[in-house]
Amino acid sequence: MEDYEIFDLGAFSFQRGATLRNAKLAYKTFGKLNAAKDNVIVYPTWYSGFQQDNYWLIGKGMALDPDKYFIIIPNMFGNGMSSSPSNTPEPYNAGRFPNVTIYDNVRAQHRLVTEKFGIEKIRMVVGWSMGALQAFQWGALYPDMVDIIVPFCGSAKCSRHNFVFLEGVKAALTADAVWAEGFYKERPTRGLRAVGRVYAGWGLSQAFYRQQLDSKDLGYSSMEDFLVAFWEGHFLARDANDLLAMLWTWQYGDISDNELYHGDFKKALAAIKPKAYVMPCRTDLYFPPEDSEVEVANMPNARLVPFESVWGHFAGGPGTSVEDVKFLDGKLKELLAG
Repeated sequence: MEDYEIFDLGAFSFQRGATLRNAKLAYKTFGKLNAAKDNVIVYPTWYSGFQQDNYWLIGKGMALDPDKYFIIIPNMFGNGMSSSPSNTPEPYNAGRFPNVTIYDNVRAQHRLVTEKFGIEKIRMVVGWSMGALQAFQWGALYPDMVDIIVPFCGSAKCSRHNFVFLEGVKAALTADAVWAEGFYKERPTRGLRAVGRVYAGWGLSQAFYRQQLDSKDLGYSSMEDFLVAFWEGHFLARDANDLLAMLWTWQYGDISDNELYHGDFKKALAAIKPKAYVMPCRTDLYFPPEDSEVEVANMPNARLVPFESVWGHFAGGPGTSVEDVKFLDGKLKELLAG
């Protein structure tokens, strides 16, 4: 596991009622915080992602340049690094881990930023997939603190279609014979492999497969090699309960589900004052651009900047499509220079 630091949250009360004693938020930083404490970029993790899975956008000469910016990667609850089913002691371990909302994640991140570092202003919050959901939530909860948000290939609320897709992921994982309601004695590897195959049909577009980019661009020797080595391999490296914890967070993701907006989604979007580039991919099967158009239409300072790509949900991340990463990096530089 990559090196990281822990911010102790103490007894952290989650939105759905449970309180986790000794809650932990794992994070990684790059660069140095300047004297004015105004060179901060928050870059949250995504579904099934560890902090190191975010590194593809960080580097010298890139928009997220550690020589210029203090970059904070907070790990989501449930990802296996922050408090998660796999690392929490009884009684909230394994299948009894609390339901966590995106509101819980961003509140914890806000505490890290303000209490640990004394930061009052954030230059940018940027994130892919569930990281995008967190970027939207930052903008809605702390609009005067954040200058820019860039949610790419994600949404501010889980759509009904997206919810149904995730039900398929959940069913594949929990159908494993060793599942035992989350208190498994051995890893549910059949379920984890099945999740990889479910995802394979959604993460990349029809055109991606039609053009055989799994072979031509990614170098896999066959379709089966791609399914096993790329998709099954990714999920086999994760804990099943952790995946389900984050899946619940995703399914119930809604930036208006809190005491500020009481479920009024348009009101929450209208409150996002930071300048925003909302960046869907034209061929994303999870988060179609039509959903992003609705979001942008209700945000006061937002622009729709789509990826014109066949890479579907993976356009721009995690470092798979070279051209899409260049496009994304260019848009981030454009915003940061503004």
